[in-house]
Amino acid sequence: MTAVESPEQVQDELRRVAASDRLLVALDFDGTLSLLQDEPMQARMLPESRRAVEALLATPDTVVALVSGRSLHDLQEISEHTEDSEILLAGSHGVEYWYPGEGAVDPVDDDSEHALRDHLRESAIAELGDLEGIWVEPKTFGFGIHTRMASDEDAERAWQYADALVSQNAPHWRRRTGHNIVEYSFRHEGKDSAIASLRERVGATAVVFAGDDITDEDALAKLGPSDLGIRVGQGRTSARVRVMDTKELAAALSALAEMRASGRE
Repeated sequence: MTAVESPEQVQDELRRVAASDRLLVALDFDGTLSLLQDEPMQARMLPESRRAVEALLATPDTVVALVSGRSLHDLQEISEHTEDSEILLAGSHGVEYWYPGEGAVDPVDDDSEHALRDHLRESAIAELGDLEGIWVEPKTFGFGIHTRMASDEDAERAWQYADALVSQNAPHWRRRTGHNIVEYSFRHEGKDSAIASLRERVGATAVVFAGDDITDEDALAKLGPSDLGIRVGQGRTSARVRVMDTKELAAALSALAEMRASGRE
């Protein structure tokens, strides 16, 4: 399936899903609601993205969720999420959750995997910490190797080392790639399972999911005929719709909110 890009086709798809009885709008964060940053913890929602999210929250029978590979703690920080927020959170690719009125839900874990995580993370930091532009990101269930600001040579060296380290010590871990990052995790959940869990939780009759990266394709590929997948930017995709950048997505989400509000007046 080729994602539609023309403004008329995008509006048609938005209008179709806007008519759903109970709509879940699930959104990746980095590169989707915010611009990608050289320093990842500096990412913040664009003003137009925040206005679109707030408009969606104000419409009846509409639930908004952020679905990210970030740890729940980091997702809360970069999204400036507060305890009284109506926005649901799914962090660590759908292992960690936060629900309004309930707060964070602790996942069931194996303590031995946390010990292994700490050992491998510390090994990676010791080996790669002096390479310019390389950042070993601590994650709840593993770690990531960021290379956005590194030379091609150092990036390749970092990835080869991390691949060998995990392959030798934790071959059962999941490896994911994204924009200038390789991530390793002892949990195998993906954003597809996050969407499925959130859909059931809120009783959604349709889902809109938007994302910009390879890890988002897990969820985009599993959406049903009543749903709508939106790919932000270039790259092969299973999404029905493509928008070119974060600002174009914000405009689409604002249009969706308007359609949803007018349809329920």
